[in-house]
Amino acid sequence: MRLNDISPADGSKKDRMRVGRGGGSGKGKTAGRGHKGQHSRAGGYHKVGFEGGQMPMARRLPKRGFRSMTSADTREVRLDELNKVDADVIDLAALKAAQVVPNFVSAAKVFLSGSLAEGRKPQLKGILVSKGARLAIESAGGKIED
Repeated sequence: MRLNDISPADGSKKDRMRVGRGGGSGKGKTAGRGHKGQHSRAGGYHKVGFEGGQMPMARRLPKRGFRSMTSADTREVRLDELNKVDADVIDLAALKAAQVVPNFVSAAKVFLSGSLAEGRKPQLKGILVSKGARLAIESAGGKIED
C-alpha cells in the first residue's frame, strides 16, 4: 500500500446537497425552504431569540443566575466551633447565642474541620451534619437528632 492509494471507506464521505437544481435532485424548486414567509425569502432574517413579537423567553424568565436563593441563610460551622457552645443540646438558637452563626441565619451545617474538646459529647438537634462530622461526633459519644 502506498500513500497515493489510500482513499476513504465507501459511504463515509457524502457529497454535499446541491439545492435548487431541479425536481429530480430532491431539493429543487423551493430548495428546502418551504413556501412563503420570512425564511423562504432572500435576505429574510430575524434576531436570535426573536419570537415573532411575543415576549421572548430570555425576557420572560427572572434574572437570578445560578446562585441559590437560600444559600445566604445557611452557614457552615466547623467541628471545633462546637466547643464554644456551652449548652447541653446544641441547636440553632444555641449557636446564635454563642455567636458561632449570625442571627439572620435559618440553617447551619457542621463540617469536619478541627476536633472536639477532650471528653465533649455534643448533642445536636435540627442541625445539618456532613458525613465526616457525623462520624467524629458519634465516635466521641455524641448524638445527632434531625
